[in-house]
Amino acid sequence: MRRSVLAQVEDGQRTAEGGSRYLEILRTPGALGFCTAGFVGRMSMSMFGLGTVLLIAAVTGKYGLAGTVAAAGSVGYAIVAPQAGKLADRYGQHRVLRPLAASFAISTVAFVACAELRAPLWALLLTGALAGASMPSVGSMVRSRWSTLLDDPARLHTAYSLESVADEMIFVIGPALVTLLATEVHPAAGVGVAMAACVTGTLLLAMQRGTEPPARPRIRPAGQARRFAMPARGLLTLAPVYLFIGSMFATIDLSTVDFAQVHGHKPLAGFILGTYAAGSAVGGLWYGSRTWRIPLERRFAITLCCTVTGVATFWAQRGLLSLALIIFVCGLTISPTLIAGYGLIERQAPANRRTEGMTWLSSAISVGVAGGSAAAGHIIDAAGPHWGYAFAACCGAVAAVICLLGLRTLRAPAAAAAAPPVGAAPPGSAVPSGSATTVGCQVRMFR
Repeated sequence: MRRSVLAQVEDGQRTAEGGSRYLEILRTPGALGFCTAGFVGRMSMSMFGLGTVLLIAAVTGKYGLAGTVAAAGSVGYAIVAPQAGKLADRYGQHRVLRPLAASFAISTVAFVACAELRAPLWALLLTGALAGASMPSVGSMVRSRWSTLLDDPARLHTAYSLESVADEMIFVIGPALVTLLATEVHPAAGVGVAMAACVTGTLLLAMQRGTEPPARPRIRPAGQARRFAMPARGLLTLAPVYLFIGSMFATIDLSTVDFAQVHGHKPLAGFILGTYAAGSAVGGLWYGSRTWRIPLERRFAITLCCTVTGVATFWAQRGLLSLALIIFVCGLTISPTLIAGYGLIERQAPANRRTEGMTWLSSAISVGVAGGSAAAGHIIDAAGPHWGYAFAACCGAVAAVICLLGLRTLRAPAAAAAAPPVGAAPPGSAVPSGSATTVGCQVRMFR
């Protein structure tokens, strides 16, 4: 009995300590402002792709075509985002965010107009690709600000956890909101609101110069030839892993929309996807409030495998209630996976290429979303949502295999070996009991 009471007290202390960590970093001068702006600016992340699918599907009645148009936007983003991140590192974020916001607004209006006017496929693909290409990578910009403000690895771990939880809250609110707008108000309403939120948040973020990372132009020694080099060697593994993760998530989105429609409750698709993100947010809060001794790359592999194991159960669900329940539990490990992924890039990439390195991850996901949307749309049209979920599980399995095979590239470089990794306990510090090995098969976290 005495041990049970002591354990409860310790659990309460750990919970209070975890909550105070989040409050502490938000008290950093300027942090609350750029976090709020980043939250609003990232709403399009969960709304634009799904809104595109719902808009084109409403106009044409074909999910395969809708997935192809959404894929064009993802490809455009994947091509431009790393270059925008590189420019932000060199010249400052405000010089990149403002023109991107203006371009995104104009191209989105053109895309919606083409859809409403039943324009040819090439026009939808072109305007959709331009809208995706000009969408600002707000999440990478915000995380880069945290890495500049905080020099303590444990606090940076908490900050990245907070950002991933914010991402998940976006994916709780966004899918439900865009589905409601597209099905109950107007097919184009979801895309329009996503554009307005993105432009507003991006401009507010650009205005906050005090927390912006300093411009770091890259100086090439005289006589050295220009050559391409990845910002971090871990991207050799992380980029393909995130690509297949993107395919998995895109397939889950489309499959869930069709699953809800088959059961006669299409507007509930957004609620179910929001439940998935809610599970991820809960997992992210728990993960970020703990101190870890397990190496960061091993944590990434464990949580990724748990995420894929959960997705492998979706195809067997037969009703909306059972899907909503299982999808929440399986969502718990998404945020820990993504937190660890960004942490791996933060510790490997040099300061003058950190934003670019993080943007490569979001670009890889976008390429995966493009391929996954196109392939899953045709699979769902031909065989239904259960086969779509099966395809999502296959994409996740490939991501897990690539991660395990490339685990060596994710380890900290020799220069960083002496410093504690992001989220690790400082040498000689105590680790809360149960915090190092309780990442089970049901813990996940997201984008």
